[in-house]
Amino acid sequence: MKTFKHISLIALVLLLAFMTQNASAGNLSGKKKSDQQNLVIIKGKVIDAESRAPLVFATVAIKESNVAIVTNIDGEFILKVGDLSNSKTLEVSFVGYKSKTIPLSELKDNGSKNVIALDAAPIPIKEIVVKPLDPVSIVEKAINNIGKNYESVPNLMTAFYRETIRKNRTYVSIGEAVVEIFKAPYNNDLRFDGARIYKGRKSSDVEKMDTVLFKLQGGPVSVLELDLAKNSESVLTKEAMQNYNYRISGVVEIANKPHYVIEFIQKPSVEMPLFMGSLYIEMDSYAITEAEFGFNLSNKEAAQSIFIRKKPLGMKVTPEIATYRTKYREQNGKWHFEYSRAEVKFKVSWAKKLFNTYYTTMSEIAVTDRTDQEVIKFAGKDKIKYTDVFSDKVTAFTDKEFWGDYNIIEPDQSIESAIRRLSRKLKFSDREQNK
Repeated sequence: MKTFKHISLIALVLLLAFMTQNASAGNLSGKKKSDQQNLVIIKGKVIDAESRAPLVFATVAIKESNVAIVTNIDGEFILKVGDLSNSKTLEVSFVGYKSKTIPLSELKDNGSKNVIALDAAPIPIKEIVVKPLDPVSIVEKAINNIGKNYESVPNLMTAFYRETIRKNRTYVSIGEAVVEIFKAPYNNDLRFDGARIYKGRKSSDVEKMDTVLFKLQGGPVSVLELDLAKNSESVLTKEAMQNYNYRISGVVEIANKPHYVIEFIQKPSVEMPLFMGSLYIEMDSYAITEAEFGFNLSNKEAAQSIFIRKKPLGMKVTPEIATYRTKYREQNGKWHFEYSRAEVKFKVSWAKKLFNTYYTTMSEIAVTDRTDQEVIKFAGKDKIKYTDVFSDKVTAFTDKEFWGDYNIIEPDQSIESAIRRLSRKLKFSDREQNK
């Protein structure tokens, strides 16, 4: 039951309430606009050196600092650096590619000219090992080394969070926030991560546009549950391992270090829906540095009971896809939570309607800075709760100047552009109704 309870917490990022239309402490609170006037903005794109295809979710960081971001679906990034006194090198890494470091002095002011091409780094597994490997023992070593490989002291992190909901191909909800994260030590099961919103914005007109509203619960705090090294009960415990089969699918290079790729899938004898996916485990330290996994949706009824909180009568909601991704970054011999993303697609059908509607939800959080100095745990009243709805917690789309000072994941389209399109659709719909 403990494992099932924790799966429910991870699924909260997808837990939706369906409703009809009729139905400061820390680094951020003390920051002033004047502190951020000397920002240096670095723009660029990360691609495959051979195919020239964009590399999605590549890590782009200032090597000498804690500042980092990930690329968007077009491989593009914008990185804003406030203090260049100790920042001299840009570091770019991606699964299966050789990392690249570039002096900041070599980057151009025109972001379109900063095209960073990474070379693939295939590592045939036979060149690395001389004896058969047991994937179960590799995962067990990774579990045993969690306390050594990850932080033993609390961290205070600055992060960017975004969540979107699309109806078929049209956005019906967009929201984002700069948040603070209290990251508890990985070797302490009694201290939990927490998050609070520093500044947020959302598309204020969207809710009037659709007859059915999706609302995601938990927001940033739920996406933090995808940190498998910290929240290990569903996959990374000796007890949980009994539910899965494992195999080594290969070896890849991440940040110039060879990694085992361990695939896992729940055993046929296990009836409760669990996860399936891949763990990337660094060979020397046995640190889990990335994880790509999904929810087993073969049992649709059981999966629906986990994902769906409430829905109107006559509506049938079926989860079609549920995928997750988590990344970590190494600094000074310790791995730190860096990024997580959840994307889920639902099919919605009505008893008396011929065509189905598809909704896709996406939530992602990227840590852009952190410190382990003077970290104070958040007060309960300030923290986001699992039952909170993020879109109800943030203000309308205002204070555009604020966002220029913070590192965010560059969207495939700007949030401003998306909202303008949504607003035009709203006005058109209103005219149609008034005819």
